[in-house]
Amino acid sequence: MSTAGRPTPGFWEAASAIARGMATVFKQTFRPDTTERWPAEIVPTPERSHIGRHRLNRHEDGLEKCIGCELCAYACPADAIWVEGADNDPENPVSPGERYAKDYQINYLRCIMCGLCVEACPTRALTLTSYYELSFTSREEAIWTKEQLLEPPPPLGTDPVDREGR
Repeated sequence: MSTAGRPTPGFWEAASAIARGMATVFKQTFRPDTTERWPAEIVPTPERSHIGRHRLNRHEDGLEKCIGCELCAYACPADAIWVEGADNDPENPVSPGERYAKDYQINYLRCIMCGLCVEACPTRALTLTSYYELSFTSREEAIWTKEQLLEPPPPLGTDPVDREGR
């Protein structure tokens, strides 16, 4: 305060800044909670959200889309993907191309779910699903093989670990 009993210049600007800041605090304090009660109530992810585990796809005729080019492994910044390509048998082809993925593994302890592997795939063989319930009891369980990745993910809420939390 000045000697005449009037506020000093800048007092009202400071007071309004404090009032605006406190208004933000009170607005956030009294808004409703958005906490989800997972796993008791499983809210499905949006349809176009792809945040979960990977899936190797097949063509309609049952042949695998993966041609073993290893571009997904090269694109992975965390080095979580291992692909070993091999030549296709003309008598019993595994994929429609000259090559197929003989061995395909994703280590989910290393995977950062960035999706760069999906973008690098030229045949759209690798996609991300909306299944995000990934829990492992050992390091070996976290390395998914080609056979596991070819299977569609189960519905949300069917993981045995999730049922323990209810």
